[in-house]
Amino acid sequence: MAEYIATFFSHYGATAFARELRNRGIASRTMPVPRHLSSSCGSCVAFSAEEPLAFLTPEVEAVYASDGVRVWHADEA
Repeated sequence: MAEYIATFFSHYGATAFARELRNRGIASRTMPVPRHLSSSCGSCVAFSAEEPLAFLTPEVEAVYASDGVRVWHADEA
């Protein structure tokens, strides 16, 4: 499984996303957004997944691979 970071439009969205992953048995951690990524709320969720886009919610702003390469952005949807 690969590591990903999801950024959010709101802190509530980050918290809800982390809770949903936890309910699915997927380990995650909520943390401040790394400086090289941008976020509207400053919170992100790091997680491991085979298919990271399977967990998208309307609150997700973007998904990045652990190396910082953007995988998905809401503006491109």
